[in-house]
Amino acid sequence: MLVEHFSAYTQWRAEIAAGIGELRTWLQRNEVGDAQSDLRLQYLLDRLREDKLVVAFVAEFSRGKSELINAVFFAGYGNRILPSSAGRTTMCPTELQWQAGDVPQIRLLPIESRRTDASISDLKRQSAEWQIRPLDTSSAENLQQALAQVGETRMASADEARALSFPIDETGEKGLRPNAEGQVEIPRWRHAVIQFQHPLLEQGLVILDTPGLNAIGAEPELTLNLLPNAHAVLFILAADTGVTQSDLGVWRDHVNAGRRQRGRLVALNKIDGLWDGLRSDEDIAREIQHQVSSVAQTLEIDPGMVFPVSAQKGLVAKVNSDPDLLARSRILELEHALSTELVPTKQDIVRDNTSGEVHDIVGRSLDLLNARLSGLREQLHELTDLRGKNQNVIEYMMRKVRSEKDEFEQGLQKYYAVRSVFSNMSNNLFAHLGLDALRDETRRTREAMLDAAFSRGLRDAMRGFFNHLRGNLQKSTDEITEIAKMLDAMYKRFTIEHGLKLASPSTFSTARYEKEIDRLEEAFNKQLNSALIIMTTEKHVLTQKFFETVAVQARRTFEIANRDVEQWLRAVMAPLETQVREYQLQLKRRLESVKRIHQATDTLEDRVCELQQAEDVLVRQVEQLEAIGQRIYTTLDVQPSQDAAPASDAIAA
Repeated sequence: MLVEHFSAYTQWRAEIAAGIGELRTWLQRNEVGDAQSDLRLQYLLDRLREDKLVVAFVAEFSRGKSELINAVFFAGYGNRILPSSAGRTTMCPTELQWQAGDVPQIRLLPIESRRTDASISDLKRQSAEWQIRPLDTSSAENLQQALAQVGETRMASADEARALSFPIDETGEKGLRPNAEGQVEIPRWRHAVIQFQHPLLEQGLVILDTPGLNAIGAEPELTLNLLPNAHAVLFILAADTGVTQSDLGVWRDHVNAGRRQRGRLVALNKIDGLWDGLRSDEDIAREIQHQVSSVAQTLEIDPGMVFPVSAQKGLVAKVNSDPDLLARSRILELEHALSTELVPTKQDIVRDNTSGEVHDIVGRSLDLLNARLSGLREQLHELTDLRGKNQNVIEYMMRKVRSEKDEFEQGLQKYYAVRSVFSNMSNNLFAHLGLDALRDETRRTREAMLDAAFSRGLRDAMRGFFNHLRGNLQKSTDEITEIAKMLDAMYKRFTIEHGLKLASPSTFSTARYEKEIDRLEEAFNKQLNSALIIMTTEKHVLTQKFFETVAVQARRTFEIANRDVEQWLRAVMAPLETQVREYQLQLKRRLESVKRIHQATDTLEDRVCELQQAEDVLVRQVEQLEAIGQRIYTTLDVQPSQDAAPASDAIAA
């Protein structure tokens, strides 16, 4: 079931990529596109090729999380693949993935990397920081042994554990409890990436296996970045315990956390514990339904989002091809829910990002073709009217075209002035939104935190960081508004004065980046900005945590904003530049045609014939481009008139 849904999504994505590739080739072959449109289409193709669907599994320890992953994804190997036993088996966040060109291996990031300011995302680009071990996929037993490495631990002194950001508590209630020698058990690895050739992983699925609560709390990037960006999160509870206080804490702080409800599912695992042989099937069903209702009420979600399952029995049933046990395990209902939640959610994101870009590029290309067609028909009309006319009329027509050319060139002076102002305003925009400004603020915040004598100073510095980011985004919005107003006026002027076919320039909003900063601050307040953490954490450790998580995420948000704004600035100026060039060429061609006819009237009919043939070609090009666009819209299942704004305004993956 899951494989079929993913396969259908992969095929859908491939059809979209094929349509965009056809559009790009057609624009290049017919010399309709420009460099900016070509870059945008290439970017779309790259995104589709690298597209991933991330499903995260989150639970406290001993809830059967790894067993559930085995049952849903790896039963075809005839055994457990991920380690699954009593106690903790996953000690660090683990990603299972595969893409073309990969080799089977496990990449392990040592826990000591926490001593640096680098985030996991940054360290993923530094292969020297990882220990790489080959992965033997020839048998399930070899896979089991290799994957067991993600659960490795080591002993460390309490001081070393604190330096690595692990909370220490003598009671063991709010942190790791030291043994008689003053040592604690910590994970050996900070993060693991398993490159594993599996049918679903080959199609772009990424499985994120997370550790229990203590490890989640010790790795803020997991909750600030990895979990929020997952397309689906499956939260696992145990039927024999229901929702414990620690489960509720994980749900509120790490899974739900005020974000979107779609893509958040709950698995109530281990329902086979109710199969005691003493109660009837009806009694067991009533008990399961009661637990589902209780869980839904406690978590404040719809009962339809809670799925009672037995991962262990589901795995056994699949391995032994036992349909009755498989039905009783209810694992297929969960798989269906994962398919209907994960695939449509990701499909909507791809559809929004793609349709806006395609609609914009196709629309602008059609505007250009129609402008060419309009200019050509005007020229054809002029030359047709010259049939049988004397030289005086032809001379008048030549003066008229030359006058239009002179008038347009005067208008170009205004265009060049606008371009100069546009350049200055773009520089002002990047002064607020650019990474240099962010680096300066990051440096000031770090210095303020290290210089702070009291916890209030620390909080003020961190709060000031977020306020500064919002201020810069607001200033950027003001600059964007001014740029849009100026270009809109210029578009209208050229439309009225010279007949150019220019729609109003597309808008751009910074709202998505502001929301991301709000989300980041909310997560930061829960993870790092509590009175207890500030009072019990050394200043340099807290500062390091802040900058290896919050500041890194903020930088990533601003990097995306810079990329999107840069694309918007190029895209919003491109129609005017393209049509100005096109109009200049048309005026030049008209003048040359009339000149040739003035010099030799016998060329008139030849030129009229040439223009009629060119008109036929342009009409066919318009029809072909509309057909290509319609094929893409049909695959996306959208109507051109209902498309959103360009993808720079759409919320991505």
